[in-house]
Amino acid sequence: MKRHSSFPNRMRGSAAVEFAIVLIPLVLLVAGVAEYGRAIYQYEALTKSTRAAARYLSEYLPTDAAYPTYKSEALCLAVYGNTGCAGTALVAGLTTQIVLICDSLSPCTDPSDPPQFGNVATYDSNNGANSGVSSGSISLVEVKIAGFPYSPILPFFNLAGLKFNNIVTVMRQVS
Repeated sequence: MKRHSSFPNRMRGSAAVEFAIVLIPLVLLVAGVAEYGRAIYQYEALTKSTRAAARYLSEYLPTDAAYPTYKSEALCLAVYGNTGCAGTALVAGLTTQIVLICDSLSPCTDPSDPPQFGNVATYDSNNGANSGVSSGSISLVEVKIAGFPYSPILPFFNLAGLKFNNIVTVMRQVS
């Protein structure tokens, strides 16, 4: 009499059960990596937009007659990627209301901002740095995105209330 083993028949469904048990954490891990990647992408896009706007304004002084026009164009550049405010925002949820531009005419008052934006004393190795004497002064411009709300891909991570810290770029304006 030949004896048939029923061991392979009993193990047939265990692979599916093990796969289902491993699949849940694997899907959560992949979704978490996707959310983290999206957050990095949004933060980097916002940082680049502040740099572009600050670089644009660094070419002009606040005393220029057309400076208010340049300032509004820089707001558009920070939000839309162009000076005409055309198209869609670079990052979903980015508006001109959360972009702040600070300069010697309209300094920001946040404690993290520079204490002054105009007539900032400069020191270099050739002009009085060793003696503590100022060698001249410059003007600064700051472009800041304040409290940008992160927009998640998946709602089940409950990240809708997450806001980025201030994203700031400060540059020297032409003399």
